[in-house]
Amino acid sequence: MQQGVVRGYYTLEGKEVTYWFAFEDDFVTSFHSFITKQPSVENIQFLEGSIVWAISKDDLNKLLDQYHEIETLLRIAYEKYYIRLEERFVNAQFKTATERYQELLQQSPHFLNRVPLGYIASYLGISQETLSRIRSKL
Repeated sequence: MQQGVVRGYYTLEGKEVTYWFAFEDDFVTSFHSFITKQPSVENIQFLEGSIVWAISKDDLNKLLDQYHEIETLLRIAYEKYYIRLEERFVNAQFKTATERYQELLQQSPHFLNRVPLGYIASYLGISQETLSRIRSKL
């Protein structure tokens, strides 16, 4: 993505659950759908005006066969995705809501300027009310 903010989310029992955010220079896709070529349960929403570049899996594979340097870029994108996935798991399992919010402030303070608080609360796995209480205490 060249410009903008995107969120990935699932709908669970009628409620949207934000799973990730992407910003400039991030690779944006539903990895499961992209790799398997099957429909995804994940939704992707643009939160502001964005500029994105698109490529089909078949065209990407042709480029990878022709230009092996691109494989390195794709591997880095996959690694970043895996790290993000593992961090989400660890945070959800082992950190309190306050700790998750404080980590977000330290690692990604730009989220607060560009992402609505309701989506941030969902991303942290808490209600907007809980997020408001945490923010008022800090």
